[in-house]
Amino acid sequence: MRFLLLCILLASGWMAPVYAQQPKAITNSIGMKLVLIPPGTFMMGSPVEEVGRKGDEKQHEVTISESYYLGVYEVTQGEYEKVTGANPSGFKGTKNPVEMVSWEEAVSFCKKLSEMPNEKAAGREYRLPTEAEWEYACRAGSSKAYSFGDSLDSLGSYGWFKGNLDGQTHPVGEKKANAWGLYDMHGNVWEWCQDWYAAYPPDASTDPQQGPNGGSNPVGRGGGWNYDADLCRSAVRGRFAPRARLNYYGFRVALTPSVK
Repeated sequence: MRFLLLCILLASGWMAPVYAQQPKAITNSIGMKLVLIPPGTFMMGSPVEEVGRKGDEKQHEVTISESYYLGVYEVTQGEYEKVTGANPSGFKGTKNPVEMVSWEEAVSFCKKLSEMPNEKAAGREYRLPTEAEWEYACRAGSSKAYSFGDSLDSLGSYGWFKGNLDGQTHPVGEKKANAWGLYDMHGNVWEWCQDWYAAYPPDASTDPQQGPNGGSNPVGRGGGWNYDADLCRSAVRGRFAPRARLNYYGFRVALTPSVK
């Protein structure tokens, strides 16, 4: 009976709708690589026994309901210059992460990149990741202090931090990637997020955005080249004024998959 029904539907020209599958990774018109992050649920924040834990890291369940793309690398000085025509960084290097950019300038970069002809034609609208998206991607399935585990001795293999003892940023992608292929999630430069700093919600949440109505300080994540290991953990939250320009603050971009 089912076979007969299928034959009738095919003969009538009926076909089930076909949904385009999103590619696992894309490279945009300026050479920026982004990887598709799958939806899922994780424990955001840190357990009370985690070494170096801060008081604003209350552990709570968060669900990321939809996939999104995230830059494989922190935005480089070369990429920033292609979009804005400027390079404000203190540690010069085309492949080094851009720094000395404020949160407002990072937001502006995303808008300008979205407006570039090829990106606009592709329907791509770039933005900063939410704080929850950032931590979810950083952890890549890990519940430990770092994406690779709890060992401080291993941090030097995954990121540039104070323990590397050379006092500067480095070209992106020189250290090991996390399980989802993202580089420099620990150290090199802190990364601006979309959210304003605010206390975490008391209960489980879905696709949260901290301080959605604004605030005093946007959130930064990941730690930087001049910070100790405990401040490069997956759960650590930083915050600075939205116009602050610091040589240890940069960003990476996020992108919601196009419906085209």
